[in-house]
Amino acid sequence: MYSPHHPTRPESLRLGQHHTRLLHWGTDDKPLLVLLHGWMDSAATFQFIADQLASDWHLVAPDLRGFGDSDWNKGSYYFPDYLADLDALLNTLSPTQPVMLAGHSMGAMIAGIYAGIYPERITRLMLIEGFGLAQTRPEDAPERYARWLKEQQRQPVLGKLESAAQLATKLQGRNPRMQPEHAYYMAQQLTRPAQSGVQYRADPRHKGVNPVLYRLDEAKACWRGISAPVQWVFGGDMWDHPMAKGVLDTLDERRACFKQLQETTISNAGHMVQWEQAEALAHTMHGFFSP
Repeated sequence: MYSPHHPTRPESLRLGQHHTRLLHWGTDDKPLLVLLHGWMDSAATFQFIADQLASDWHLVAPDLRGFGDSDWNKGSYYFPDYLADLDALLNTLSPTQPVMLAGHSMGAMIAGIYAGIYPERITRLMLIEGFGLAQTRPEDAPERYARWLKEQQRQPVLGKLESAAQLATKLQGRNPRMQPEHAYYMAQQLTRPAQSGVQYRADPRHKGVNPVLYRLDEAKACWRGISAPVQWVFGGDMWDHPMAKGVLDTLDERRACFKQLQETTISNAGHMVQWEQAEALAHTMHGFFSP
């Protein structure tokens, strides 16, 4: 059975109209490093990283709205809301000083856009498996809106789970290098007891289509505004990489947007690097964020 080396200190914080659950690792006298998780994940995803880093940093990770134990929206979810939540969080955690920021997947996309909007708020930025989405076309809009309208007519649901152990088996199937005890720990963190078995902590609405198209040119414009050093982190298994779904062919033009960019590929890892190679990722983070 897995037991955290550095247990979390949970906190409930009100950001705007939403209650947000935070996890803290380490002590307040250490340098602050803010961590943003990915889609259908939660702050607990960084526990295995915290085991390696919490002695040297004060790590803070929120459950993004609609995930984990943070409040759900009453309707759809839109990307700018996450930028507003991050802004409110940083203004609470460090109102006068810039911070170090790292994100995984969706969390990395939030972090990258924010760092270009308010470059003075970020001293160092790590983007882990989160380099933007595939470009869309204006011609995609009618079909996308139609799908979204149809989804509004029915309540979305997530698949039922008999137990956390069942989800742990699924997590290991998708992330074959994940240790069994880590898979079970994450399965517990991503679910809560239900009348029959367990249910995901995430809002089912996240499974719906986003009616707003992804505009790569807008993302690139934000990235060009980043003044902090940036570290990209790739999982070495390209077949499991989001770039394989339309990002790889535009990677060079995305790279060109960053003034100070360095890259690291972590071998024997897929998209969930923090689960499969936590020690290697922590080593990369330590090197990048150390003074």
